Amino acid sequence: MIKLQHNLPRTLTLACSGGVDSMAAADFLKRNHTIKLLFVDHGTETSFQASFFLEKYAKRNNLELDIRHICTQVPSGVSQEEHWRNERYRIFHSLVETVVTCHHLNDCVETWVWSSMHGQGKIIPYRNGNVIRPFRLTEKSQFVDWCKRHDVDWIEDQSNTDTKYMRNYIRHEVMPKILKINPGINKVVAKKVRQEDK
Repeated sequence: MIKLQHNLPRTLTLACSGGVDSMAAADFLKRNHTIKLLFVDHGTETSFQASFFLEKYAKRNNLELDIRHICTQVPSGVSQEEHWRNERYRIFHSLVETVVTCHHLNDCVETWVWSSMHGQGKIIPYRNGNVIRPFRLTEKSQFVDWCKRHDVDWIEDQSNTDTKYMRNYIRHEVMPKILKINPGINKVVAKKVRQEDK
C-alpha cells in the first residue's frame, strides 16, 4: 500500500523518471491531485528513451510534461553522481511550485547505511525547500505492486545496475548482506523516519 506523509497540495509537480517508482506515484497522485510531470534529462541514451516514453504517457493521460536539461559538464573534484544530483536540485529549486520526489523507504535505508559508514546515519528529510518526499514510508515493492495491479507501464534504466555508481553498489552489493544480518532494518529506519518527522 502506498503511504503518504502529510496532506499534499492539490496542485503539484512530480519529478518523474519513467521508472517504476515515479510511474506508480504518477498514477497514484493523479487520481486526487492535479499534477504536472517534470523530467530531468541527464543527456544519456537512457534519458532519451525515458523522455520519449513520458511524452507518450503525458499525452495519453492529458498531463503537462516539463522537460529540463542538466549541464553535462562535470566540475573537477565532483563525482558524476553528485553532479547529477546537484543539477537536479538546481532545477527543482528554480521552480516556484511544490516538487514531489519519489524517494521511498528503501532509499532511506540505503542512505542511512551509506551515511552511517561515514560516521553519522542520516535520514532523507521530508522537505528540502520546495521539494517534498511524501513516500518515505512506502517500500519499493509497493510501487511495483501498484503498477502491476493497475496496469501501469514503466521503463527500466539500465544504468541502475551499474555498480560503478556508489548508490548502485550499496543497493546491489551491500544491502543484501545487511539484510542477512538484520532482516528488519527497514522497520528500524521507518521508525527513524517517523521520529524525524515529529
